[in-house]
Amino acid sequence: MNTTSERRGWTQNPDAVKQDILAVAVSEFASNGLSGTRVDTIASRTRTSKRMIYYYFGDKLGLYTRALEAAYLKVREGEATLDLDHLPPREALAKLVAFTFDHHRENPDFIRMVMIENIHNAEHLAASEVIRDLNVAAIEKLAVICRRGQAQGVFRAGIDPLSLHWQISAFSFFNVSNRPTFSAIFGAALFEDAAQTTLRQQIVEAILGIVSKPATEG
Repeated sequence: MNTTSERRGWTQNPDAVKQDILAVAVSEFASNGLSGTRVDTIASRTRTSKRMIYYYFGDKLGLYTRALEAAYLKVREGEATLDLDHLPPREALAKLVAFTFDHHRENPDFIRMVMIENIHNAEHLAASEVIRDLNVAAIEKLAVICRRGQAQGVFRAGIDPLSLHWQISAFSFFNVSNRPTFSAIFGAALFEDAAQTTLRQQIVEAILGIVSKPATEG
């Protein structure tokens, strides 16, 4: 049980309190959806109160939007640690694809949050400037890699970074979003560690194949 001084120290660190709330909120919204999640439950799993949750986030919808933003931010922050600018273009793209596959696999709550938001026709995501700015930066990161690859003669001309982002996301997203149904129909063998490693490498090779300059080009 926390002492009075421990509780006081915790409440005097609002950033830590908010991060604690958001971590639990992502888990609850991912499991129960927007309508099925109760703020009381989130409060019971955190080191703060329902009153403080409303103080920081306004209402349940405000908390949901911030949780969605936090889920996207985690992906973009992970990408930022990859230090891709110092790698050759093919290595940079391969590392980014592998990261995306692994991140999605290791963070199924992110995938569920995105699935839930699609059920709501992206209404809350579309209203978030934070998510829009985060994802514009993600496309620009891909664009930089593509331009470097083209300048070095290893990537073909005419690559659309947005389409490339779609392709990377589609491979990595399906691996998590459809795991239950795919496993129920075909068995779970593809989701064991060895098979996932093979799939990840195949996806990396597929994306590199999409962008690579054909050998017949001068």
